[in-house]
Amino acid sequence: MADHDAPVTSPDQHNPTNRKAIYTVGVLAVLTMVAYLFGNHEGRVEDLWLLGFAVVIALGLVTDWLLVRAGLRE
Repeated sequence: MADHDAPVTSPDQHNPTNRKAIYTVGVLAVLTMVAYLFGNHEGRVEDLWLLGFAVVIALGLVTDWLLVRAGLRE
């Protein structure tokens, strides 16, 4: 079969991403950021940034989980 007859597919269709691994890494990242709050620093600006990034990652994980559960994403 010639190259022009091959179906057009995305790279994700050839090698799907392991969702369980992404959820695990995401949860570990959130836990690590929350653990960094208990350090020997005095300023609170770092705490706000850490919490902000942790919340964004957690929202992304929850949103993806809900979309998969509702059948809107494979």
